[in-house]
Amino acid sequence: MSTTSFEALICPLDGDSLHRKGGAWQCETGHGFDIARQGYVHLLPVQRKRSHDPGDSKEMVAARRRFLESGHYQPIAEAVARTVLVSVAPDATLSCLDAGCGEGYYLRGLESAADTQALALLGVDISKWAVLAAAKRQKAATWVVGTNAHLPVQTSSLDRVLCMFGFPAYAEFARVLKPGGELIQVDAGPDHLRELREVIYPSLKAPRVEDDGAPEGFSRVGRETLRYTAELESAEQIADLLAMTPHLHRASAEGRARAAALEALTITVDVTITRFIHAAD
Repeated sequence: MSTTSFEALICPLDGDSLHRKGGAWQCETGHGFDIARQGYVHLLPVQRKRSHDPGDSKEMVAARRRFLESGHYQPIAEAVARTVLVSVAPDATLSCLDAGCGEGYYLRGLESAADTQALALLGVDISKWAVLAAAKRQKAATWVVGTNAHLPVQTSSLDRVLCMFGFPAYAEFARVLKPGGELIQVDAGPDHLRELREVIYPSLKAPRVEDDGAPEGFSRVGRETLRYTAELESAEQIADLLAMTPHLHRASAEGRARAAALEALTITVDVTITRFIHAAD
């Protein structure tokens, strides 16, 4: 197995191809973007920021790292890696983007599972703290501060796109995928973290009706449900899980206090892994 950086990037200002020159990425127009000493590059123009420091905070990223390193989501990482690698020619270099990569957990899992498969990996996240954490852990990949709404990636340059519990930007995913490339989308199922949600909310919303269709430009080729239980054995693990989910901000102060009072909790992990193939134009 060999892992290399993904280099088919574009300038976020004019869309021209970027080329790595020394310690920066540059386009022919003259725009330059310095590579931080940790190894990532910032390709999110200020006009595309909705706040001064968008995305997950430094504290949220640290909580996610601690929780994921405890192994509770390892079955998800393993299932995703299997899905990414299915039917890949052994002599090919597979290019894969994690769109909303967080601190890089799932790309590290893919690298570990690849065995002899050559990989070119790219992680993009709007949080500089997440990308910084990812770049420190996996040097061979390319790490970019950017947005899924305007991916700084060349058209038709990727074999796989991962969208893990995120907000899919289907038009952009279709643009950057090669014809026949695949989007692997992971979403929470109806019982995902049910026990935690029952603690922090007075009542639970009815589950959404599952959509059996496919977004424009894609065909659905498979869906897998992964369901298991996990034991959280400390108040710190429960707090870290809550901090890495949207429920931290959605719950009331009373709901957060009820969660903080817990010393242990059994949770249900319930996710769907859907494969979409990008149709040729």
